[in-house]
Amino acid sequence: MIASIPSAVLLGVDGRPVSVEVHVSNGLPGLTMVGLPDAAVRESRDRVRAALVSSGFLWPRRRITVNLAPSGMRKAGAGLDLPVAIGVLVASDILAPGAVSGLAFVGELGLDGSVRDVPGTLVLADALRHLRVVVAEAGLDEARLAGGDCVSAPTLAELVARCTGRRPWSDPTPSVPSIAVADGGRPPPDEGDLADVLGQPVARRALEAAAAGGHHLLLVGPPGAGKTLLATRLAGLLPDLDLPMARQVTRIHSAAGALPSGAGLVIRPPFRAPHHGVSAVALIGGGSAAMRPGEIGLAHGGALFLDELGEFPVAVLDALRQPLEEGIVRVSRSRGSISYPARFLLVAAMNPCPCGEAGVPGSCRCSPASRARYARRLSGPLLDRFDLAVRVERPAASALVARCPGEGTGPVAVRVRSARQRAAARGVAVNAHLPARVLDEAAPLDDGARVLLERHLVTGRLSARGLHRVRRLARTLADLDDDGDVLSDLHVAEALFLRGGRGLLLGEDVR
Repeated sequence: MIASIPSAVLLGVDGRPVSVEVHVSNGLPGLTMVGLPDAAVRESRDRVRAALVSSGFLWPRRRITVNLAPSGMRKAGAGLDLPVAIGVLVASDILAPGAVSGLAFVGELGLDGSVRDVPGTLVLADALRHLRVVVAEAGLDEARLAGGDCVSAPTLAELVARCTGRRPWSDPTPSVPSIAVADGGRPPPDEGDLADVLGQPVARRALEAAAAGGHHLLLVGPPGAGKTLLATRLAGLLPDLDLPMARQVTRIHSAAGALPSGAGLVIRPPFRAPHHGVSAVALIGGGSAAMRPGEIGLAHGGALFLDELGEFPVAVLDALRQPLEEGIVRVSRSRGSISYPARFLLVAAMNPCPCGEAGVPGSCRCSPASRARYARRLSGPLLDRFDLAVRVERPAASALVARCPGEGTGPVAVRVRSARQRAAARGVAVNAHLPARVLDEAAPLDDGARVLLERHLVTGRLSARGLHRVRRLARTLADLDDDGDVLSDLHVAEALFLRGGRGLLLGEDVR
C-alpha cells in the first residue's frame, strides 16, 4: 500500500512543500529512503522505528520504501520524522487514510515517541497554510504566527488517538499577535542606558544620528575610550518594529533556529555582535543543505556590531559591501541559490593602529609599515559606506571621577522616533534609504551648503556616493534639530565633520 503525507523542508528563509510517499510491500525487511535526503533525514529510519515501537505500534516486517518528492530537491533536517512515521502507519493499514486527510505534519521524533520542535516551524507552517498543520507542542505558538490552522500533540501515540477521534484536539485558542508600544521613558530591559556613557558629546551625537537615520557608524579610538559601551547602547535607541517588519524578522530568526520557544513575534530590533573570528559563511549565510541565514540576516531590522573591526579577515569584511548597498543577501551554491533581506545598521569599533595609541603623542609603538598594513584591512569602498566615522577619545579624568551622567536613553529615543516618523512621511523607513533621485526634493540645499559640498568634491574628499550619503546624513541631523526642510551649511558641515574620522585610518585629517 502507498501513503502520501504532506510536509515541508527549509531552504534559506523559505519553506518548500514536500510529499512523503511511503510504500510497504513484500520483500526483505528494511527501510530505503530516496529523494536526496541529507544525513539527518536518512537517520530518521532509526528514530521512526524506535518511536513506533515505544508508542505501542508494530513495526512492519516488510519492505518499506520512502520517497521524498520532489526528488530533485535536497532535503535537510529532522522535521520529516513525523510525516515518515505517519506514512508508515497509513501504508501498514494501522491508521486509516481518512484519519489524516487534510493534515500536514512537521516534527522530530524522540526514541520514546515524543514529538519535538524543529527549527523554522513558522516558515514550514507558512508553506503548508492550505492544510491543517500538526507540530510539536513547543512550536505551536510559533507555527500559528503564520496565520494558518495549526494543532499539536505531545507524543506519537497521542497524535494517532487525536487523528482517529479517540481524543479531542485540546490546543488552546490561538491569540492574535500584537505589537507592544514603547513608552519612551526608559530603555528596554537588558539594553543599558545611554546615561552610563560619561562625556563623549561628539560620539553621542553620532550614535543618535545613526539610530535616527539608519546611517552606518564607525567608532575609532584607543582602548578604554568607551567605543563598545557606546555601541551597545544603540539597541535601546531603536524603536520597536512595526508589524510587517516584525513578521519578517521573526521569519528569519525562525528559519535560522534562533527563535526561543514561545517567544512570539520579535518586537525589539535585533542586535547582533559576532566575534572577529567569524567566517564568511557564518556572517553571510549558507554553508549547509538548508543554506540558513547568517549574522547579517539575523540583524535584519536591527543592528550589527563588529567590535575590533581591524581584526576581522579582509575577505569577510569585503563580503559586507553588497548587502550594505542593496539590503539583500544572495547566496549561490552548487545545490541552489537563495536570497533573503538583510537591511541592517552597521556599527563598528576599532583601534586606530595595532597598539591602539595612534594620535596620542609619544604613546604609539607601531611602525609606519605596521600601521599601513592595519589600515589596508579596510578597503576604500567599505570605508566609503560608513556615513559616520568619529574619533572617540578617552574621557577626561574629571568626568570619570565626578560621574555626572549625560542624557539618558529615554529622551534620546523620543527624538529618534520623531526623526523616523519624518522619514516615513517621505516614503522611507529611515533617511539612509532615500533614493538619490529624490534628494533635491527631500534634502534641498541652500547656497552655502551647495558651495561647501562642491569644494569637497573638487578636492576629491568626497565621491559621488559620499555626496549622497552626506546629504542624507545632513537631512537626519536637521530632523533631529527640528530645523526646517532646507539644509544649511551648518548641517552639511556637521555631516562632513562626523564623517571625517576615516582620516585616522588613511593617515590624514579630512575634517
